[in-house]
Amino acid sequence: MRLLIVDDSNMIRSRISRVVQSGGLAGVSLVGLARNGAEAVRIARATRPEVVTMDLTMPEMDGVECIGQLLRLFPNINILVVSALSDKSTAIAALKLGARGFVAKPFTDDELKMALLDVMEAR
Repeated sequence: MRLLIVDDSNMIRSRISRVVQSGGLAGVSLVGLARNGAEAVRIARATRPEVVTMDLTMPEMDGVECIGQLLRLFPNINILVVSALSDKSTAIAALKLGARGFVAKPFTDDELKMALLDVMEAR
């Protein structure tokens, strides 16, 4: 299962990749890290990820716009929104667009793992 991590925070990107690479999720390989939606679309075209963790509030292209573009390119992609709860209405919009799950920041490693497993099983 190929994973793309999209977040404008270097700290969050590092944390998600550490959780994934620490062996807590069997069969998941990290194929890219993107700082915004525009970068995510470029990386996704090259790497064809099956799972994406998506922040919503980012410069250049936000998460909602990026989700729409990724789902047009890859209709079966599984997107997990990882965002602050203050963005509740934006998160609902993302789920309506086709994101498959939501984890609120701040999150624990276990919350992230469980949410990723749920999204991967949704395939």
